[in-house]
Amino acid sequence: MIMQITIKLRFIVLGLLLATFTGFSSVPEDGRFPKDPKVAVIPEYADYFKDSYQASRLDFLIRAEVLSLKFKGTEKLAIAVPSKETKELFVDVFYIPALKNSENLLVISCGTHGVEGYAGSAIQRMIMEKYITPENLENTGVLLIHAMNPYGFSRIRRVTENNVDMNRNCDATADLFNNKNEGYTKLYKFINPDKRASLGSFQNRLFVERAILKIVKATMPVLRQAVLQGQYQYPEGLYYGGKEFEHQVIALKPNLIRYASGYNRIIHIDLHTGYGARGKMHLFPNPALNKNVKEGTEKLFEGYQIDWGDSKNFYTITGDFSNLIGKMLPEKLVIPMTLEYGTMDSQKTMGSLRSIQNMILENQGFHHGYKNERSERKIKGWLQEMYAPSSPVWRTMVMEQSNELMGKVFNRVK
Repeated sequence: MIMQITIKLRFIVLGLLLATFTGFSSVPEDGRFPKDPKVAVIPEYADYFKDSYQASRLDFLIRAEVLSLKFKGTEKLAIAVPSKETKELFVDVFYIPALKNSENLLVISCGTHGVEGYAGSAIQRMIMEKYITPENLENTGVLLIHAMNPYGFSRIRRVTENNVDMNRNCDATADLFNNKNEGYTKLYKFINPDKRASLGSFQNRLFVERAILKIVKATMPVLRQAVLQGQYQYPEGLYYGGKEFEHQVIALKPNLIRYASGYNRIIHIDLHTGYGARGKMHLFPNPALNKNVKEGTEKLFEGYQIDWGDSKNFYTITGDFSNLIGKMLPEKLVIPMTLEYGTMDSQKTMGSLRSIQNMILENQGFHHGYKNERSERKIKGWLQEMYAPSSPVWRTMVMEQSNELMGKVFNRVK
């Protein structure tokens, strides 16, 4: 008991020190994001990044058309996503079948969290240019899913028009929506302020200090799990998984089954940005309950650190996209993998708190408005930089690591 009290007192002292050094302000004008590592910029990678959803989609479709002329049996599918704002939102699917033996199907998806699609789309289009070759396709088909959440992609948001987090909305059955996240309920008022978003508010300026007090009552992993796991009770809240499947999930399911059924092994790589050390590619599958899946994953990604849930920073989620095929086709060997490219050093306590704060502010502003133009501009800018960094160094690191990994994956499935 004495040790527990001592630990709590240390957290409180840390909170007071933080408050002192920040002048009771946890929202600095500069230095919110970590500095880039000293890495030389590779100019050719910059060309893959586009400045809008429309430009990214157009380049994807052009490259798909070129590959369609090169390989037989390709299929293109455009799933129109209903919207009250526009008729120009599509999930684009491009399938290139294996040329000889249907041994492996490699599924690569991006934009599950809309704004994260800028980097994901760039990686997909690099793969289309560098790795869709006759030798790589002999025993392996490729299925590319572009912009799983086109609304968020086009509006610089993570969620759909219905405020649904697509990576909490995917499952084989609707039982998903019966999940209860009791930890989220306890933190609801802290996570979802009901006033206009303002950088200058007392509540916001003391965010880090208030969060540290929450950590004192629990721990950082418990706080992170409660917030990030996903919740199905509060439609206006963060990480809301919905009450039913989003339109594109319903439309994709039969097609995923159709494409995957003819292959012995399916590998689904879902591309994300945000969590982890800045510029570093992290491998985050949900814990593998099947021995064959775990062994197959470790063999395919040999040489890379895979976080299976045994680190203090790990959190599990419900309704993630990368596990959907395996749930629909349990008789198949399906290897799901989430690649996460870090932006804010959120594996550290302060980076994690800043990330959550950015999400809270953006969600608060969307639902309740902004106190002033400056707060709106800053908050939206922070969210964009957190998931679609403009840094040439960061983009080089992301593309270089992806290039290396995809080269190894294609070699290992031959």
